[in-house]
Amino acid sequence: MSAEGTTYNVSDTPLPPAPNEDALNAQQWSVLSAIADTVVPALSRGRNGTDRLLQRPLREAEYDVAAKRVRALATLDDSDETALHYLSESSAAQPLFRDIVTRMVACSMSDAAKNGLLFILTALNKIAPKKPEFHPPPVTPSADPNSLSSSTRAGALLLTGHTTPLYALSVRDREKIILGWGQSRIPLLRRLNRSFTLLFRAIWLRTSPTLEAVLGYPKAPVYAQAASTGYGFHFLQIPPSTSAEAEVIETDVLIVGSGCGGAVAAKTLAESGQKVLVVEKQYYWAPEHFPMGEREAGQHLFGNGGVISSDDSSISVVTGTTWGGGGTVNWSASLQPQGFVRREWAQKFGLTHFTTSAFQADLDAVCDRMGVSTTNITHNKGNLALLEGARKLGWSAKAVAQNTGGELHHDGFCTRGCRTCGKKGPTVTFLPDAAEAGATFIEGFEVSQILFDENDATVATGVKGVWTSRDARGGVAGEDRTRREVIIKAKRTIIAGGSVYTPLLLQRSGLSNKHIGRHLHLHPVNLVAAVWDEDVRPWEGAILTSVVNEFENIDGDGYGAKLECTTMLPSSFLPLFEWRGGLDFKEFTAKMRRMTGYISLARDRYGGRIYPDAKDGRCHIQYTPSAYDQKHILEGVLCLAELLYVEGAREIYAAIPGIGPFVRPSADPDSNVSMHANSSPSVTDPAFAAWTAKVRSHGFPSPGTGFLSAHQMGSCRMGTSPKNSVVDYRGRVWGTQNLYIADASVFPSASGVNPMITNMGIARGIARGIAEEADRENVDRFNAVNTGVKARL
Repeated sequence: MSAEGTTYNVSDTPLPPAPNEDALNAQQWSVLSAIADTVVPALSRGRNGTDRLLQRPLREAEYDVAAKRVRALATLDDSDETALHYLSESSAAQPLFRDIVTRMVACSMSDAAKNGLLFILTALNKIAPKKPEFHPPPVTPSADPNSLSSSTRAGALLLTGHTTPLYALSVRDREKIILGWGQSRIPLLRRLNRSFTLLFRAIWLRTSPTLEAVLGYPKAPVYAQAASTGYGFHFLQIPPSTSAEAEVIETDVLIVGSGCGGAVAAKTLAESGQKVLVVEKQYYWAPEHFPMGEREAGQHLFGNGGVISSDDSSISVVTGTTWGGGGTVNWSASLQPQGFVRREWAQKFGLTHFTTSAFQADLDAVCDRMGVSTTNITHNKGNLALLEGARKLGWSAKAVAQNTGGELHHDGFCTRGCRTCGKKGPTVTFLPDAAEAGATFIEGFEVSQILFDENDATVATGVKGVWTSRDARGGVAGEDRTRREVIIKAKRTIIAGGSVYTPLLLQRSGLSNKHIGRHLHLHPVNLVAAVWDEDVRPWEGAILTSVVNEFENIDGDGYGAKLECTTMLPSSFLPLFEWRGGLDFKEFTAKMRRMTGYISLARDRYGGRIYPDAKDGRCHIQYTPSAYDQKHILEGVLCLAELLYVEGAREIYAAIPGIGPFVRPSADPDSNVSMHANSSPSVTDPAFAAWTAKVRSHGFPSPGTGFLSAHQMGSCRMGTSPKNSVVDYRGRVWGTQNLYIADASVFPSASGVNPMITNMGIARGIARGIAEEADRENVDRFNAVNTGVKARL
């Protein structure tokens, strides 16, 4: 794709072909499209000439006001019809809509979730469940509702209050129904409201042909010059074979996973003289492919098509799944763990190493390699507002060190890959270092199980899996890709697949420790948006360069909330707020060029678990943010609102259903802020006080409220015994030999900070221990040989 407004192009990263089998039947597509085009409707001026099934008519005066607002926000003149095209767009009308939904249903949903979706769509259309042998012709949105079966009328009546199926109702009536779901006493309907409105807004934001013009939003960050190339990684290629026998490879140390933990371990061990092989189930993409489009990034850079939902849909989990793991897609924030967390790990979990100078040296070493510092940080509007608002309120706040080598990193798109290589993540530092020290790599290798010695089931001997090559064009979209079963034999095996995938691999391999997959921590967040009186272009500048840590220890026991900025790419941010109708959403979207966005991030005290699907083994997450942790998140939301009010935000939104925004009526943004000398600054606006009181009393209604997580920790935690943990302080899996874990899954509890540095520091310590152990074995072996030689002499 062309990166408009830049001096460079972004290379395409085509997706593999979508499944041939249609995920939905014709009737289900009709219902799904009708819901999508209600969530993001085609808005028309007046009723004359309006197709009520495809368009949402507005009164002429209402339409004219909406068009005027969009033009004003987008700085378009009256003769420019972009605003009218923007209002006339709908979600399902976009050419890629069907492809995106097909991939999601076929590839990213568990059978249970898929069956649930199909059941709902069936209940909303004209298919009669009691007559499965009946195959009606394809239904169009103008199908005759009088031909419907009685059993369908009952299903439609229960879900919509109408005997007419959803697709045969007008857009206006459908909007009332979906809004009603959000207010329903029935949890299922509230969940449907949130799930459908989030999905179809995200799809439209990824595919809209006018969004870039309305927001002034480019496809990539604007730079004077982008990096011409990245490190020239060489990946082993498995030769084709007609034999059914597996290819066998041998190495000293095998590392499964190329993310923050695996990359640091690879560098450390390769530089110690070990023969190291790193395998990754995904692929390396050079900087010329960055930043990827939002649709492509979901497939190439993130797990499960972009997001994994918990079983109860209360939280959406984003995992980096690519060469370099989370270090390729994170936001550069480089925070070391606080002292109270390290003391908890030492005192509560018996892991005294975490309070030693050795662990501090590991943290410092990884920071030094990436050039972590606060030098040359230029805060954008969102981050500056955090620092200035906290200063005015007397709250503790600071700049967040970045892993950017002390250089300016003006990239708000870095969560879809860093074009400049300014972010010194694993693909720029630790993995090239490992390669220079002799490490080898395999991409496209998915490990199915860990192998153990036939004579001693405690001794790990390597792994087995399937390697899939790239296609003839160097991508992964072609059908001419080679697949081979591969066995890798290793003296030592390190699993570094991350907190979501590492426990699944251990369970697939027959390990039965009851703590595998449990104690999962996610740092759940809720969001706040601020709208300002001027354009701020929030996707410009570094993403997360400041933090308010005033509330990180609310309970006095190390648990609370941090206030931080968040990525401001449209489809990653806007759908997380309450849907209040089609027109409201389009006006809300048009305001994004004036928005800044924030998260209230909790160090969660209570965890969940990872477990495999009984049928296909895919990941399931059982996790609901606890009432204890939600209390801290809510406090953070309220504090963010106060801070943004003090900074002069015109509108403030919390990602909580049923609240609505606070809109400052005064022309003077400072008119109701008390800043008297010798007193703590306080907000004295009665309207704002009433709004915050409503937020506090409302809390986070379930299941209407959605939480988000980009940090996964603790699912194979470290401890002092197999009775309370999965690995010992050296990272070795209890009850095994030569098997280790070196990723964030070994955290004893939540880190309370963005986990990259903690993860890397722990991995370096584990790898140092393995290197020392290997050296001792070599010395013992050498001494044994010499003793034998002397005896023979």
